[in-house]
Amino acid sequence: MNAPEGGSARALRDVGDGRDGTGTERDAGLESPAGRPPRRGSADPVRALMHRHHTLCAHAVDALEIAAGLEAHGVTDRTAARFRHRDVFSLAEELYARVPRADQGGTAGAPAGGGSAGAPGGGSAAVHGTGPAGGPGAGYPEACIPAAGAARAGFPGTGGGWGGRCAAVLLLLPGAVTTATVAALAALSSPSGAATPVLPAVPATPAVRTAVGAVGVVLAVLAVRLAVRSGPLRARHHGTGARTAGLWVCWTAGYAVYGDWLLGQLLAGGPDLPSATPRADVATAVALSLAVLPAAGCARWFALRGRRALAASRGLEEFAARVRPLLLGATLLFLGALTALLLGARAALGSHGAPAPAAVAPAALGVLLFLARLLAVHGFPRAAATGLACAAALEALAPALVLIARLPGLTPLGLPVETLTTAAGPAAVPAVAAGVAALGLLGYGLRALTGACAHSPAPTGPAGTPRP
Repeated sequence: MNAPEGGSARALRDVGDGRDGTGTERDAGLESPAGRPPRRGSADPVRALMHRHHTLCAHAVDALEIAAGLEAHGVTDRTAARFRHRDVFSLAEELYARVPRADQGGTAGAPAGGGSAGAPGGGSAAVHGTGPAGGPGAGYPEACIPAAGAARAGFPGTGGGWGGRCAAVLLLLPGAVTTATVAALAALSSPSGAATPVLPAVPATPAVRTAVGAVGVVLAVLAVRLAVRSGPLRARHHGTGARTAGLWVCWTAGYAVYGDWLLGQLLAGGPDLPSATPRADVATAVALSLAVLPAAGCARWFALRGRRALAASRGLEEFAARVRPLLLGATLLFLGALTALLLGARAALGSHGAPAPAAVAPAALGVLLFLARLLAVHGFPRAAATGLACAAALEALAPALVLIARLPGLTPLGLPVETLTTAAGPAAVPAVAAGVAALGLLGYGLRALTGACAHSPAPTGPAGTPRP
């Protein structure tokens, strides 16, 4: 989870101990007539916390959103005990009960005070003034402050109606475009020419096939972009990592389709440009494009189950224990669907005799892309981009080492790649690269996606709000 910013955890401890957030005792210099030392605690320690996080509490749709926000800000069950609560959820319930909603009368008033600590409810006295560190809720991650009126289950793509149907159609679009492109290229490459009931008679020259393939690639990229911009795969927060993730996705997908051919040519001393004709792994391209639909289904299942676990949990540790099996189950479910698509595509396109690494590599890449998108959807685009960048770097390193090994005196640099490809074929390189990156993202997701903040509803404000 995101680390607390600017010593906020220390400020929370100060509030719980009866300080004003700067280490100064609020009761300093005041003594009772009997000469007793000043009190270190406040009669209502939650009151200062209400004022500090007033923006979060006023715009939350329920206590779960406040708990998610507090957890992202560094508040744990141990910290909640300083405010006389057993856990973060109990503390969030009191904050939700005592702070007026922002949608009640247009703007939220000041947090109510005077209530008993440790129980919801409170008096009508108001707390005036500005909060520490620049106002109420200052320094708080905007990704965890839901907009007023946000739906309780506000994950994109979970609703019905025409919007849900259109999102489902868009999820099928990448597979349809890729299949149509493969069919068109097969028709152009047929011995009888390109004259079919659907396609007009066009001379099947290499330039025509290249043009058809290029148009198909562009349309497939646009279709994938449309599919991930709506429905369960739509990222709620776009950070700096989201801008570069598309580049790494294109590289890894392109290497999955053409990388084996390129590496085989380099190891054989080629390629002989410009006469060399690239050979694409069309079965991998078709299977990965069709896998967008099961990826969306698994992402939606994980989101809904995560929200239910958040509602049923009474502590952060209990919630994390509930979510970890969900993440593993969603990943295995998608892996099973992708494996079925790969086997079906290879059987239909005549690639069923390929070696084992040739089938493992696209499966590992599919899991990597699924985990990266799942992290981006739940507010971790930088981690997703980092995992994809690592896989792309490992894939680019292999042909680079083969080329560098051709220089005098640098032959040993290409030995690792030659040894690996001799033992398992060129497909072993993307299998190792994507597999290592996928395991890294899975380990990160078991820690990041088990936090309450990762399952807060999507904000209804601007889509470009970055997540720290």
